[in-house]
Amino acid sequence: MDELEEIRKRRIEELKKKVEHTNYPTEPVEITDADFGHFVEKYPLTVIDCWAPWCGPCRRIAPVIEELAKSLQGKVVFGKLNTDTNHLTSMKYQISAIPTLLVFQNGNLVDRIVGALPKEQIVERIKTKIQG
Repeated sequence: MDELEEIRKRRIEELKKKVEHTNYPTEPVEITDADFGHFVEKYPLTVIDCWAPWCGPCRRIAPVIEELAKSLQGKVVFGKLNTDTNHLTSMKYQISAIPTLLVFQNGNLVDRIVGALPKEQIVERIKTKIQG
């Protein structure tokens, strides 16, 4: 019975993780200074797109970020932080050029991608952080 119980526990954990991953957003989530900390700690891997409405390169990578939010659902959650209206977070992470993608793993900053890089390069940098 011990072995059967272990198998059940493992299967329940697998199912819980699967359900959690299906609850991941399929599009970038607008975040603010007020909810930034909670957002990056809520999911194991988050990518925050630091942008501004007037920024041409930011507008060029926006469709890429939206596409990645869909294709990497369950593995990565994407957020969008308007640097014009969220000065505290922008200062805390020393955002001096946009677009900047901040990559957080378990609430900790693990990578920073600056500039409007091609989709392939962004994916390559993010995929190195995906677990399992």
